[in-house]
Amino acid sequence: MAPTTLGAPDPESLKWILISAVAIVAILGGYISGVLKSSARERSRREIAAYVAEGSMTPEQGEKLMKAGNPSDWES
Repeated sequence: MAPTTLGAPDPESLKWILISAVAIVAILGGYISGVLKSSARERSRREIAAYVAEGSMTPEQGEKLMKAGNPSDWES
């Protein structure tokens, strides 16, 4: 076993550090993506509700628009 100098990690440790860093970035990226999608969806729902409230859109049209972006409500 060869001695290592301080501050120079061995290749095996460096490999695990890089794998961990990539995993953390992927998890954070997924979380941020979900938050942004949720925020945009809620903003759209508020805008549709405002159009319905001011009378420039019927409640039925607003309901159709809200369901259009929700695949779980689509009929097979």
